[in-house]
Amino acid sequence: MNKWGDKPYHSLDFEMKKRFGEKVYKIALAGGMTCPNRDGTVGRGGCIFCSGSGSGDFAAPPADSVTEQIDRGIAGISARKQVGDRFIAYFQSFTNTYAPVPVLRPLYEEAIRHPHVAMLSIATRPDCLPDEVLELLSECSRIKPVMVELGLQTIHEGSAALIRRGYPLDVYDTAVENLKERGIEVVTHVIAGLPYETRNDFLETVYHVGNSGSDGIKLQLLHVLRDTDLASMYENGEFEVLTMEDYIETIVAALSILPEQVVVHRLTGDGPGDLLIAPMWSRRKREVLNGIHRQMKSQNVWQGKERNRYVHERSHYHL
Repeated sequence: MNKWGDKPYHSLDFEMKKRFGEKVYKIALAGGMTCPNRDGTVGRGGCIFCSGSGSGDFAAPPADSVTEQIDRGIAGISARKQVGDRFIAYFQSFTNTYAPVPVLRPLYEEAIRHPHVAMLSIATRPDCLPDEVLELLSECSRIKPVMVELGLQTIHEGSAALIRRGYPLDVYDTAVENLKERGIEVVTHVIAGLPYETRNDFLETVYHVGNSGSDGIKLQLLHVLRDTDLASMYENGEFEVLTMEDYIETIVAALSILPEQVVVHRLTGDGPGDLLIAPMWSRRKREVLNGIHRQMKSQNVWQGKERNRYVHERSHYHL
């Protein structure tokens, strides 16, 4: 048994049990938002990998009230798993700070005042955190803990332009700083296997996130989904997706350079079964996770083990 329980990394499950004394599940919520990268403010069509249903492909219909969504989510999880009394209310679909405060406030407050909600989690873009929204998040954090999930994906401007992210890296850095100043937890999403990126490119992104002040990270595999611009690129042979072996090796390397205090919220992800084109092996999620755990054990690797060496080599070779 190591410092993080049964895993060689600082998992979200370990962190939630330490804080709340029990396993805490996320309830995916839809707030009826859109995205500035879809409505013409920043761009149209969204990022090249976006399926059109947002990152919250599994969230409840936004026509339901927040309370109804939470209650339904709790009932659904309780039917499949042994649960406790605490859950995370997770506004997941699209950009969940992209609305006026009078629209956002009742959604957030209804969620955090639910008796079984222990924490509020909000997925958004770093360029959608104006001062008035930051103040609202700060107000909510005085009621219950708030974490904001930022979609960074990559630090490399060429890749960011290719995927049509729509903002430069310094916008992310500023967003993290502004949130941390207000005592709000930050989780950063990154993607392994973006077109034309190398493993070292991805490690550079993970290294930057580790230095940014982000409290957590979601390590995500690139999924090619039907009816996306990324799918057209893939079908035209413009890039190849990672093999399972490559992905496992990449994630193990990423964990080894990640600061020990950063909470790992995800090691892979689920692509919607009816939309997924590639890689099909990603549907075997348990096999992927077991592969990561097995390789870390066999190589005697844990989170942060290689960070000092990576920093030294990075500096030496000016990577």
